[in-house]
Amino acid sequence: MKFREMDTQQIETALETSVRLGLKEAEVNKRQQLKGYNELQEGEKQSAILLFFAQFKDFMVIVLLAATLISGILGEYIDAIAIIAIILVNGFLGFFQERKAEKSLEALKQMAAPQVQVLRDGEWKRIPSREAVMGDILKFTSGDRIGADLRIIESASLEIEESALTGESVPVAKLNEAIRYDVESIGDEVNLAFMGTMVTRGSGTGVVIATGMETAMGKIADLLQSTETQITPLQRRLEQLGKILIFTALFLTIVVVATGILQGNDLYTMFLSGVSLAVAAIPEGLPAIVTVALSLGVQRMIRKNAIVRKLPAVETLGCASVICSDKTGTMTQNKMTVTHVWSGGKTWNVSGTGYQPDGEFYDGEKKVAPKSDKSLHQLLTFGLLCNHADLVVKDSKYVVDGDPTEGALLVSAMKAGLTRESLMNNFTIVKEFPFDSTRKMMSVVVKDENGKQFVVVKGAPDVLISRCDSILWSQKSQFLSEENINHVQEAINGLASLALRTIAIGFKPLSPGTILLDEAEAERNLVFIGLQGMIDPPRAEVGLAVKESREAGIKTVMITGDHAQTAKAIASQLGILRGKEKVIEGKQLAEMSMGDLEDVVEDVAVFARVSPEDKLKIVKAFQNKGHIVAMTGDGVNDAPAIKTADIGIAMGITGTDVAKEASSLILLDDNFASIKSAIAEGRNIYENIRKFIRYLLASNVGEIMVMFFAMLMALPLPLVPIQILWVNLVTDGLPAMALGLDKAEGDLMKRKPRHPNEGVFARGLGWKIISRGILIGLATLIAFIVVYKNNPDNLVYAQTIAFATLVMAQLIHVFDCRSEKSILARNPFGNKYLIGAVISSLLLMLIAIYYPPFQPIFHTVPIAMRDWLLVIGMASIPTFLLAGTFLVRKTK
Repeated sequence: MKFREMDTQQIETALETSVRLGLKEAEVNKRQQLKGYNELQEGEKQSAILLFFAQFKDFMVIVLLAATLISGILGEYIDAIAIIAIILVNGFLGFFQERKAEKSLEALKQMAAPQVQVLRDGEWKRIPSREAVMGDILKFTSGDRIGADLRIIESASLEIEESALTGESVPVAKLNEAIRYDVESIGDEVNLAFMGTMVTRGSGTGVVIATGMETAMGKIADLLQSTETQITPLQRRLEQLGKILIFTALFLTIVVVATGILQGNDLYTMFLSGVSLAVAAIPEGLPAIVTVALSLGVQRMIRKNAIVRKLPAVETLGCASVICSDKTGTMTQNKMTVTHVWSGGKTWNVSGTGYQPDGEFYDGEKKVAPKSDKSLHQLLTFGLLCNHADLVVKDSKYVVDGDPTEGALLVSAMKAGLTRESLMNNFTIVKEFPFDSTRKMMSVVVKDENGKQFVVVKGAPDVLISRCDSILWSQKSQFLSEENINHVQEAINGLASLALRTIAIGFKPLSPGTILLDEAEAERNLVFIGLQGMIDPPRAEVGLAVKESREAGIKTVMITGDHAQTAKAIASQLGILRGKEKVIEGKQLAEMSMGDLEDVVEDVAVFARVSPEDKLKIVKAFQNKGHIVAMTGDGVNDAPAIKTADIGIAMGITGTDVAKEASSLILLDDNFASIKSAIAEGRNIYENIRKFIRYLLASNVGEIMVMFFAMLMALPLPLVPIQILWVNLVTDGLPAMALGLDKAEGDLMKRKPRHPNEGVFARGLGWKIISRGILIGLATLIAFIVVYKNNPDNLVYAQTIAFATLVMAQLIHVFDCRSEKSILARNPFGNKYLIGAVISSLLLMLIAIYYPPFQPIFHTVPIAMRDWLLVIGMASIPTFLLAGTFLVRKTK
């Protein structure tokens, strides 16, 4: 039998404790030795040194190390130092990022109560929460944080806020009776209190039934420790690219050395030639440019209310195919709002959302003044009298100080022009019977300005109607007949079908001199006034964001701890739940194997009443089906799933530290619509990364081709190694970075998400790199041959011509990289940063050619003006030749 199903005597027997005396100190020591302290355990940590060196294991870093070695061999120590600096910067960035991830568990540990009030040897004392053991009796009151998992044995108007575990912000009313029926989720275990949750109202006593890692919070900590962070698509693609580049460089080096030796050249000369070719094959600046492009994307994301904690997450968002989103606060406003009121057979709609006290009352299409209808005015007035909430202004926004449900009743009354201050001029609260989770009601005794007394009651409709013998109908009190009860029930069902939470309000006039001794006497023979139906309304902008995400091929899935009916209604309003899509509850999910879930997961739009384990299971099911999953959340319960998802998104306003530390992205405004903007930014960043990979590799292929063909033709080297390194690090670098700032093409969010296994050379990119590279290489070689054959005694001049032709061909080619189609498909002046980068690269090239101190370093000499026509003409051929084929295809 579970603890929630036991009565107090059974619990005492099972845990060998006494609710009257507590445990003896000797027994406490024995249990501490057996179970350990009541704290969350940390898994084995990797040492800082090993973590640091682990940053240098991936292929792109190996590529850079190879480039460093080559530069050193060639005596280019400045280049070697620059490359080592890039490696170290990347290494430190990765190291500090992973160290940050370890803070998730530390933040979780801080949610445990530092001290608790415990009964030991018949005396109450305060102890550190870590010293509590199974069987301890703990006492708690409003404002206390629960120190362990408890079975509540006494409660007085007890409410506990459990959003960190369940995701739902409305405090849960707690009972002390045994529950012997099945519960759907942790949120339904209303006679249990959980470690780390906060008491918002009342007081209670409980017996400790779980400590440390055995608590609900501990199970989440265990999930966090055992969950592996997913490698991002960008990391996979760069690793793939690194392997291709390093094997290409090794292959070409071997081929060139072997070819040269067969042609009769000496080994040393051919080794240097092979090394030069390897240098040409490796884009030394690529990892640095990727990092810069992602960093610039991060700056743009901040302006769109998103803070990126892990750089690769920016690109990962761009290929997300599923967004698993929490409901409360992300898709909804997290502000309970009265939208319908019912009294005497009439229903009024109430406009306005959130806690802004502005709105109108409508009878159908007709606007009505609440004061003109006695029953409506009385319903709103009594909802405000029997109420503790206050409306305050913080940071120019209205905020409810108190229970969200009472806040909704307060705001609905204020929309009718009522205020507590004005009511207190006419009414006096004589006595109060606080809300009790057993009674499910609250009542106050009120005296009006004429000295008349009456009771005002609010509570659960099914309970309150059973205490009534009259009803306000047609603005008059009449006997509560069976027919009237049916009318009330129909109204309750009608409001429930709209996913509204209903609160009933009643009253009872008192005879002069009546003294009420208890709530039982006060809360009987009541007059039923009506119902107020409230909901946490959807954010206005979320529906459009869901629609645009769907057009972009991204499925939105609602995952919530709320009831299925409420979740279904909100999901339908937002366009998440459509057609034959399914709603699955946590109870059904628990009975499904991972295979069963994978079979149906793509047909499900809403998961309701779910646990932290369920959320993790859902994310993994989508991933197993090949999806890139973004997971949003704010509570401790969301952290394992956030960490497991390809892109974890935490809420900046309502999010717990645990959720934020486990995430890759934090939304400053807690708004689902910001996710859509972030996805668009992520897609553009990836397309820009593809652009500069295309540019860099096509340029490098050109360098390889010019060197390789020259060797095959037994010609002198058209380029010396320092020129190749200079082109790779300077001429390639600036325009490539500028491509990272390119604006998105117009149809970006109309395209389907990229498949997670899509290679970096997909969609024809590989052919474009090879074809443009070969043409750049041939154009450079032809320019070199033309000049060298005319003047074979001046090799340096021919090499300078080749150097200038290569640089110019690349700078023209960079404009072609802005579009998947052709250089003619986009305005060449649309990227001002690219224009600036190209001009800068041109100036640097001219300095290397014409500035005398640099000429011996770069092995250059000044070029005659007539030869610039050859340079520019040959450099233009690779790009504009292919642009012409694009125009021919377009006109057909």
